[in-house]
Amino acid sequence: MTDARSIPADPTSVERLAGQRLTYRIIDMSSPAEAEAFFRADARGFLDSEPTAEAVASTTAALKDRRNIGVFEGGAEESTLPVATVNSWITPLTVPGGEVDMWAISSVTVSGTHRRRGIARALLEGELRAAASAGTPIAGLTASEATIYGRYGFAPAVPVARITVDTRRAGWAATALPGRVEYIDKETLRDHLSAMHEVARTQRSGQIAGWKLRWERVAGLTPEHPDAAAVRGIRYLDESGAVRGVMAYKLAEIPGAFRFEMVIFHLAAVTSDALTALWGFALQHDLVDRVSVDLRPIDDPLPWLVADRRGVEVVVHDHGWLRILDVPAALSARTYRAPIDLVFRVADSLGFAAGSWRLTADGGRATVTPVEDAAADVILDVATLSALYAGGVSAVQLRAAGRLNVTAEVAASVDDAFRAAEVPLLGIWY
Repeated sequence: MTDARSIPADPTSVERLAGQRLTYRIIDMSSPAEAEAFFRADARGFLDSEPTAEAVASTTAALKDRRNIGVFEGGAEESTLPVATVNSWITPLTVPGGEVDMWAISSVTVSGTHRRRGIARALLEGELRAAASAGTPIAGLTASEATIYGRYGFAPAVPVARITVDTRRAGWAATALPGRVEYIDKETLRDHLSAMHEVARTQRSGQIAGWKLRWERVAGLTPEHPDAAAVRGIRYLDESGAVRGVMAYKLAEIPGAFRFEMVIFHLAAVTSDALTALWGFALQHDLVDRVSVDLRPIDDPLPWLVADRRGVEVVVHDHGWLRILDVPAALSARTYRAPIDLVFRVADSLGFAAGSWRLTADGGRATVTPVEDAAADVILDVATLSALYAGGVSAVQLRAAGRLNVTAEVAASVDDAFRAAEVPLLGIWY
């Protein structure tokens, strides 16, 4: 796998911003002053509190593994905060039948003093050109705002669910399970979160690999965690004593009620028994009237585990955004659940994925060949193809929305082929 840090700053973005007396360059992470300035600008861009010295030290150490870009006013000193930031790295993305290298994009910020100057465009298009030059077939991100990234060819491809449970109404209907649930300390919680995610991420399309700082934050082991002292952890062990699930959470008092809400930060289970046991712990906890969690798969079985499913509120929202850069490489990296033999004509205003390809699969793996004169069976833009890619968005629904120019029968056949065996999931932010 290519190291993203080996890819130089995109010359087109360098030139475009130089016309505004702005310097677009890779941050020297060996310089403590530059690394700190980048992180402080990132925190400011996401409206976070000014980071402490301890938070700066822990986060900038982790950022050294990424390709960090800053935009500066011309002539800025080394310790000056950049007016815009972005970072990236290459990670495995789970897809139906395997994995594909993905250019992960994060820390996209533009200072409020420099809005509407084309800086975000330079950042995002620069990342896509860098990804393409690295030979990465697809790019991905999680978005704090949903209206920004479509213009660059990204699409919400991995929806997730935010679940809130009224425990008194929902009750509990599942039968007792073998194995046991037990409390664990924060260091053990961190280690189990990492280990369980590494197994769970291969079970569903849409997941990416985690990293150490991610799990230290979830476990309440980093100085910037707002509720570090309140974080608790449990694990589920099966009959043989093997860890099959882990959960990080806190308890927050509901004002005036002397009752509590359990806020789950992360729940990872690699077996159905583990998932049921962890849900059972949460919903049957003494003095807890409400349980809330985000980033759950939209097919989470919880509504079928309770006595009254009307006590379970499930709100589906976008989370994982994908952008195909190399159509043949991306489409041939995954498997297909039903035979397919169609010509796809893809429009891409940035040019990376534009063209026509014949996708042929029978028995899982596909061949993807460029075609010039064949009539297209499927006409779509790159964002729509990217939405379909992980197997969690319906072609029939996209056709109804006018995003897919096909007949109803062809849309149904695309669904049959592209749909993942289990609903895709992205269980972390990045």
